Amino acid sequence: MPNIANVLREEIIRLARKELRGESAALKKASAQYRSDIAGLKRQVRDLERQVVRLSKGVATQRPSPPEEQMPLKARFGAKGFAAQRRRLGLSASELGFLLNCSGQSVYKWEQGKARPRASQMPAIAALRKLSKSQAAKVLEAR
Repeated sequence: MPNIANVLREEIIRLARKELRGESAALKKASAQYRSDIAGLKRQVRDLERQVVRLSKGVATQRPSPPEEQMPLKARFGAKGFAAQRRRLGLSASELGFLLNCSGQSVYKWEQGKARPRASQMPAIAALRKLSKSQAAKVLEAR
């Protein structure tokens, strides 16, 4: 005759395994779904990266160059030349700053080479080269 304690213990083990199998099956299913989703997202990212590379190559080759008359003026800036312009016009730093729509302190920093003008200020500096001393005086009188 079998021992009741052994039978009871085996039955408990069997039920525990059955319960664990049910619980772990849901986790395995979720894990498999997550792995599948991640793989799909990786494929999608790879395809999008390829598409970006393809489009960037196409845009780079299809971009027409602007005609010569529409080419932006490529003005160079040098601190010594800028200081020479100010001396040629006989202006103080604050007066030159008024003409260029900036501060006198900016003019000093540009002349010392401690700062550089912004790209938006370069056309005004380029126009300054064509300005005569009398024209600069007229503009300053009109302020």
